[in-house]
Amino acid sequence: MKISTKGRYALRLMVDLSLYDTGEYVSLKDVAERQAISMKYLEQIVSQLTKAGYLHSVRGPQGGYKLARRPTQYTVGEILRVTEGNLAPVSCLEVVPNPCPRAEFCSTLPVWEGLYQHIADYVDGITLEDVVNNEKKSPDSDDLI
Repeated sequence: MKISTKGRYALRLMVDLSLYDTGEYVSLKDVAERQAISMKYLEQIVSQLTKAGYLHSVRGPQGGYKLARRPTQYTVGEILRVTEGNLAPVSCLEVVPNPCPRAEFCSTLPVWEGLYQHIADYVDGITLEDVVNNEKKSPDSDDLI
C-alpha cells in the first residue's frame, strides 16, 4: 500500500486549516503558499473533502475553507479514505464479503487481513489534533503560528 500525494496533501491541508483556525475562512491561496502545493491540486482535494462534509466553504473575496468539525473529531484514517479510497493492502479485501473464489482456503489471506487490521487500527487511532500537536512541537513550528 502506498499513500499518494493526494492523500498526503489532504492531511497537510487539514493540519494547516487547524493551525490557522481563527474562526474565519482560510484562503486556499494562503494554504497553497504555506504548504507549497499547487492551487489546482488543492482545489481537487478540497472538492473531495467538502463533498465528504469534512470542510465548509464560502465563495468570494472573504471566502475560503474551514473545518466542519473540531480536529479531535477527525482521524487520519478517515481523511485518507476520502482521497485514497479503501486502504486495503490487497484487492480481495476491498469488498465485503470477500469475492475471491479462493478465500475459503487461501493460506495467505490471514496475513493480508492482519496487515489491513493493523493499518486501520493505526491510522484510525491518530486524530487530526494529534498531528497538529506534533506540528506545534516541531522546532520549525514557530514559523507556522
